[in-house]
Amino acid sequence: MRVNFPQRLAKLQSPVEPEYFIIFMPISLSMSNADKAIPYEFDPGITHPLYLIRSNLMKAFRSQIPELRGRMMDFGCGLKPYQSLFLTDEYIGVDFKGEGETYSHHKVDVFYDGHTLPFPDNHFDSIFSSEVFEHVFNLPEIIRELHRVLKPGGKILISCPFAFGEHEIPADFARYSSFAIRHLFESSGFTVLHYEKTGSFIEAIVQLRIVYLDKTLIAFFKNIPVIRTIARWVVFGGNNLWAGFCKAILPYNQDLYLNNIVLAQKRNS
Repeated sequence: MRVNFPQRLAKLQSPVEPEYFIIFMPISLSMSNADKAIPYEFDPGITHPLYLIRSNLMKAFRSQIPELRGRMMDFGCGLKPYQSLFLTDEYIGVDFKGEGETYSHHKVDVFYDGHTLPFPDNHFDSIFSSEVFEHVFNLPEIIRELHRVLKPGGKILISCPFAFGEHEIPADFARYSSFAIRHLFESSGFTVLHYEKTGSFIEAIVQLRIVYLDKTLIAFFKNIPVIRTIARWVVFGGNNLWAGFCKAILPYNQDLYLNNIVLAQKRNS
């Protein structure tokens, strides 16, 4: 059933073509077993165009994921890229099949109609949702649904972008400030246990510049593989290194930032 606008719940937040994920292989001296199971595009190296976004997300997830236990729903699961980080008893992926998607649905366990989750009240111990809320047109309604299926005292961990261009079009509906996302949870029966912004003002500016260069300069060389590959290393790697250098020497500010991270708990009454 489709109401209002078509929605799409998914993990992939990038305008980057899938071919990028094949050319750039991870460079790492040591990786844990969990890290090895995470697709490279979600835990990339410094030469990836979304390195700043996803490295910051991984740091936040590793810190907060231990709070999620028992039977867990991955809401907007997409390809379940972070599944290996969890030690939950059950891991159930839920998604909406709609326009704008760029991924296979073969890992989705349950589809829902965009309005009502097909589960009874108080069914899950925890919920995880990464880079999904911007794709949900009726977000207040959906947060109330997430509250309904979560057990009293259960926890939900979400991330959603703040500074990023339109993507997964046409199903890209919103960006939420730190104040807005907290209000949505607190007004829907949740207590916010932890909130953080990922990325600094500098990192957000550089990330937007990288995306712009990816869509213009790098796209210009799309039919010249060798030059295209060299350009990606120089443009993506150089800008990511520059962001780290500027972050280290300039005053830290998060008025502009990359993503929101929220850990919230369903109130008992």
